[in-house]
Amino acid sequence: MNQSLGQIEPVVDLDLALEHGLTEEEYRKVLVILDRTPTYTELGIYSVMWSEHCSYKNSIAILKTLPRSGERLLVSAGEENAGLVDIGDGLAVAFKIESHNHPSAVEPYQGAATGVGGILRDIFTMGARPIAALNSLRFGELTNDRVRYLFKGIVKGIGDYGNSFGVPTVAGEVYFDSSYTGNPLVNAMAVGIVKHGNVARAISKGVGNLVMIVGSSTGRDGIHGATFASEEISEKSEAKRPSVQVGDPFTEKLLLEATLEAIQAGIIVGIQDMGAAGLTCSSMEMSAKGNCGMRLDLDAVPLREEEMSSYEIMLSESQERMLLVVNPTDEAAIKKIFDKWDLHAVAIGEVVEGDRVKVYQGGTLKADVPAETLVLGGGAPVYDREAKAPAYLAEVRSFDPQALTPPSDYNEVLLNLLSSPTVACKRWVYDQYDSMVRTGTIPASYDAAVVRIKGTKKALVLKTDCNARYVYLNPRRGGQIAVAEAARNVACTGAAPVAITNCLNFGNPYDPEIYWQFKEAVAGIGDACRILGTPVTGGNVSFYNESPDGAVLPTPVIGMLGLLDDARLAVPSTFKRSGDIILLLGDELGEVGGSEYLFQRMSKILGQAPLLDLAAEKSLQALLVDFSKRSLISSAHDCSEGGLAVALAEALFDNRGQFGATIDRYVNAQLRSDFSLFGETQSRVIASTNPENLTTILSLAKSRGVPATVIGSVNGNGLLNIGGEISISVREAENAYRRAIPEAVGEV
Repeated sequence: MNQSLGQIEPVVDLDLALEHGLTEEEYRKVLVILDRTPTYTELGIYSVMWSEHCSYKNSIAILKTLPRSGERLLVSAGEENAGLVDIGDGLAVAFKIESHNHPSAVEPYQGAATGVGGILRDIFTMGARPIAALNSLRFGELTNDRVRYLFKGIVKGIGDYGNSFGVPTVAGEVYFDSSYTGNPLVNAMAVGIVKHGNVARAISKGVGNLVMIVGSSTGRDGIHGATFASEEISEKSEAKRPSVQVGDPFTEKLLLEATLEAIQAGIIVGIQDMGAAGLTCSSMEMSAKGNCGMRLDLDAVPLREEEMSSYEIMLSESQERMLLVVNPTDEAAIKKIFDKWDLHAVAIGEVVEGDRVKVYQGGTLKADVPAETLVLGGGAPVYDREAKAPAYLAEVRSFDPQALTPPSDYNEVLLNLLSSPTVACKRWVYDQYDSMVRTGTIPASYDAAVVRIKGTKKALVLKTDCNARYVYLNPRRGGQIAVAEAARNVACTGAAPVAITNCLNFGNPYDPEIYWQFKEAVAGIGDACRILGTPVTGGNVSFYNESPDGAVLPTPVIGMLGLLDDARLAVPSTFKRSGDIILLLGDELGEVGGSEYLFQRMSKILGQAPLLDLAAEKSLQALLVDFSKRSLISSAHDCSEGGLAVALAEALFDNRGQFGATIDRYVNAQLRSDFSLFGETQSRVIASTNPENLTTILSLAKSRGVPATVIGSVNGNGLLNIGGEISISVREAENAYRRAIPEAVGEV
């Protein structure tokens, strides 16, 4: 055994490698690469860097099939810490979404908080100032005590970190399904603005340049967090609390200001966030990208705990830390900047010739590894797993919706839909988030968040989206719909969809049925992105989202970026004037497969995912953007969960009950009333307009081949009347919509 700082290091062998999550084949590969048995520190390095979380070994081959280039993209997908999109005026948007699912399952508050902190660092490491945060959350049923605990803790963690850091949380989504009971999903997205000339790169270069660690001290929190994220949740997961990092948003705010000041001063050669796998990942990836080596002296690393071993220091995921490469002549300037912000800035090594990262502690060489063998796209393993269609598909798709007995009380159905936690108002969630800090958020009801770009007339329009039920029923079509709906929400505001980031949440990739879901969903995302012109800028894959009760629904979350040339033209989602005409844009097919209505009737996810014509979807979105530019419509709201009836009700909310609507025409009289009212046919939007614009609207819709049907009008009677089937007070409907989640968590 080896002695290190008074600690006894285990003997490295196959059994220990297996305990670290490596396979026998992978361990044998390490032996060949090093031509010897790895040290304990080296074993730790390979185990985290070859974990699914860091290496994407089971997904990278599939991800490479996605469209990853476009005229606005300034870096290729995966090339830097975040995607970078040109928006004109010498400005670019850095944006990315990532998961923090497993940490949030065992320590909801810190797991969610550090998920926000990590994604924010990815943005300002690029030199971009964060201007907005979003999230996508999935939980089990709120009737479950444990789920309520997770729900409250995760929402509070997100809110406390973002509010304290000073970034507005502007949009998100929350779904509830029993499959997420033991394994909630916490996907955090951040967006920032950077001038083209201030973009920083995650690279190490220049032999003799210093390697510096800046920010917080290093502790034992988060060790093996990357490997923890690459295994299933089980009863043993509670023991993995030490793998959950602890965040400090106030320190991160200081780190933001110091980092941006140093980048803008032009004295940073390369910079990378210490996220998953901490110092290991940042040093290996920066070295590999720069085709150089690195010498690290761990005795210089600022520690907050005594007698930390090289293994612990290299694998620590302590938060609010960065790794910098700087010219020795700029060391004093770096120290001065970070000292001003009360942060560490310590040289811990240098860039050297060759391709190896050498790690020393107490004068002893603890690790000597070729960086290229450890990184994504380099020598890390790449697998294409067995895939086969799940056995459940034949059963769920065989369901005949016509076998449903029509409901006797349509008002009751609508109220039940509006009070379903998945459909209901999420104000209990977003009231805990500061959405107005930095004063860029436009405070109104929109289908997507609208954030002004200060110094210009433009606005960014942002959305996260995914209906996992559709992906469960038809992964390829579900992936297409996730992209299409996110883009449609952006287009409803009048913005042109530009690009996406994604967070792909699935179960165990070694299960052929799970892997088939993954491959098909990625193919669907690619289909939609190619036709809609929204390339993939990067993102995150999160496998092993399973508990002893099974895998979560396949959930490929899409983060959509849209650009609005004039923020003043943003189109709200709610009706604005009595006397306006209400139109339905798109066809009504009465599809109930995978719908909230069908789930409430059957308590199961059944049927086929709704049809989607991507060419028709593109035409609809282009029409919505055109309407905004011409100021032709008063409102636009996507029909999604709950269908036409829910969309109409939501368009009446937020107006203190002063408006009502009379819908006197069904688009397709051949359909069953319940299917027309509550089906979730895709590519449909409810719009309202001044009657004097109607002729122009119908002409433009016809020219683009988009069905446009007048179905009713806005009035001032405070009632929603739909074709004799529904007649309900808007206040009653809105009350059901607003109270559902507070009642479920016991906070009415």
